[in-house]
Amino acid sequence: MKKLQLLAILLLSGVFANAQNKLEQDRNAIKALAGFYKVSFNYAETFSPVREYEYHGRHRSSAKEIAIIVEDSPKKIVIQHLLVMRGDSMIIKHWREDWTYEDPKILAFDKEDTWKAITLKPAETKGKWTQKVFQVDDSPRYQAIGTWVHVDGRSQWLSYADSPLPRREHTERNDYNVLNRRNFVYLTPTGWMFEQDNKKMLRKPGQPDELIAQEKGLEEFVKTDPASFAYAQEWWKKNEGFWKDARDIWDNVFAANAVIKLAPKVDNKLLYEKFFAANAQSVKEKWTSAKNKEEITKIINAYLIKG
Repeated sequence: MKKLQLLAILLLSGVFANAQNKLEQDRNAIKALAGFYKVSFNYAETFSPVREYEYHGRHRSSAKEIAIIVEDSPKKIVIQHLLVMRGDSMIIKHWREDWTYEDPKILAFDKEDTWKAITLKPAETKGKWTQKVFQVDDSPRYQAIGTWVHVDGRSQWLSYADSPLPRREHTERNDYNVLNRRNFVYLTPTGWMFEQDNKKMLRKPGQPDELIAQEKGLEEFVKTDPASFAYAQEWWKKNEGFWKDARDIWDNVFAANAVIKLAPKVDNKLLYEKFFAANAQSVKEKWTSAKNKEEITKIINAYLIKG
């Protein structure tokens, strides 16, 4: 009996050790997404079931980007992306990604600037990481859950999610209102790849989603010389306090609302325009954290549609 008990303890210890090792592999893969990059963006429509559909032209662009880890705890890693333009003399706060482990809470995009809070079952989150992607003003974009897999020396993560239209199309297209995404993130010898298989869907109340077109997307992040990001790093030091306060206020908003619905414009201004203006004023006038949060709350409340 004692031998069986000892064997059981050893087996359980081995299972626990393997689980801890897997978690650390996951965390290392996620943290490897941070760094200094040259990024290429390539998108092409590939198929449409609509006979008279006219395919839109391919999108190709490139940029320099720094991805900074701003929070690192055992089950949460937050990475902030900054666009670096005009050499290293102009910085634009870009998207943010929060990675959370076995997280039961997720915001699912519906349509027309509306997200709904969903609670997942333990079986749906076990061993999985959620990637929560936020827009330049830290409002939600999409959230997806998947398992990191480490095999044959390769680390990769696959997920599915609905999202708003991409920036490259949201002011040019009105024939679809949901981008159904198949997101495939994997590390490469030179950085990482964000591969996408997207379905452009038209969603109407009480009707099945209609497929308008499919699209292939490749965003390749290639590591480059950190020396050309000196100004970007200094810029972030001066501005990170404001955006930390913004994250805190948004977290309160997400916790307090089962549905997040945002107005497209207020006073003919987009939400990110109000945020960027407040950020610049905060740095110039050296606002306190309390002042930041007061102004950020006012901005969000102006765009948040209740009921």
